[in-house]
Amino acid sequence: ENNTMLKKTIKYTDYNGRERSEDFYFNLSKAEIAEMELTTQGGLQNMLSRFIKAEDQPSLFKVFKEFILKTYGERDVDGKRFIKNNGELAKAFVETEAYSELFIELISSPNAMSDFVLAVIPADMAAKMPKDPEELSKIALAE
Repeated sequence: ENNTMLKKTIKYTDYNGRERSEDFYFNLSKAEIAEMELTTQGGLQNMLSRFIKAEDQPSLFKVFKEFILKTYGERDVDGKRFIKNNGELAKAFVETEAYSELFIELISSPNAMSDFVLAVIPADMAAKMPKDPEELSKIALAE
């Protein structure tokens, strides 16, 4: 199967104090990656190296938040569509404690970040990328 979708079960306490456990979905299609490559300076590889090598934490967090929001969506019932509604669903997701839990988990280690990235990009693209954050950044910096 070529289209990788990350399903993440996130436990959180909602704003009514209720404990919840829900599944959330993250994915980047080849078309979305191509668009990122064409619209981001240095493309996806460069973005990855900025995650890993960032000395400047504020911009790291900003870039990573943008990345998470680009990947967030909801599957339709028959699996034909992964709905993002031009980022509207992601905006709603950010307003939940589930987003907060996910963000804290992912920024807590470079490995968590790179694992997330590799999990949301198409499998054949992920297979070509090194798994080790240090190696990822070397590729990106070499370009």
